[in-house]
Amino acid sequence: MNNEGNKTTRKIDESPKSVAGSVPAKPSGWKKLLSKRWVFPAAYMAAAAIIVTILWLNAGGQGKDADQSVPGQASVETGAGAEETASPDAAQAAANGETLRWPVDKFESFKTVMAFYDASAPEEERQAALIERDNQFTPHTAVDLARIDAKDFNVLAALSGEVTVAEQTPVNGYEVRIKHGNGLETVYQSLKDIKVQVGQQVEQGDVIGSAGQSPLETAEGIHVHFEVLSNGTSVNPASMIKTE
Repeated sequence: MNNEGNKTTRKIDESPKSVAGSVPAKPSGWKKLLSKRWVFPAAYMAAAAIIVTILWLNAGGQGKDADQSVPGQASVETGAGAEETASPDAAQAAANGETLRWPVDKFESFKTVMAFYDASAPEEERQAALIERDNQFTPHTAVDLARIDAKDFNVLAALSGEVTVAEQTPVNGYEVRIKHGNGLETVYQSLKDIKVQVGQQVEQGDVIGSAGQSPLETAEGIHVHFEVLSNGTSVNPASMIKTE
């Protein structure tokens, strides 16, 4: 029994045998490194630092507010006339292929008495396109046209379509609205009278009324307030019409 016990002890204590002609195997540097208790916590911390850095770099270009205010325009009410939110190209023609035109005959005989408010225009032009009412300034969402000689003139349909509004308003004079294809709608205000009715189909160039003066824009004289809506958003008519 003693001999067997000694044999067992020797087997446990014996060093590993090496193959003839080879160098006895030693633990590798990686094994020694990984055997240290501090290795894995340090690796986790390094990986976490790398991930946080990557996320921070990716988010770096998204920290700016896309709806930054325009310098000098903090007191202006934005309203529904933000031109940059609409696409004029999508509304240049109605379903019948017509191209939008100005609502007057012989455009060269007219002048713009109030332009469409363009947030990217110089400050002087932006100020000129603001409407003051009750000590508040709102962007002008249309183009107001008047004859150079200040005479009366007929207002024409800018596109073919169906009349959806034909009525007198308290501050805008008579108003006509025409619905066209592709989500396009045109609005005509400051009219002295109207020659169409709701539900009527009109052709491009048809006379829909006479220019006049509205209580809201008396300083502009005889003119037409011409607005274009694309899917409910006001867009600048001048950016959509090719004037020959």
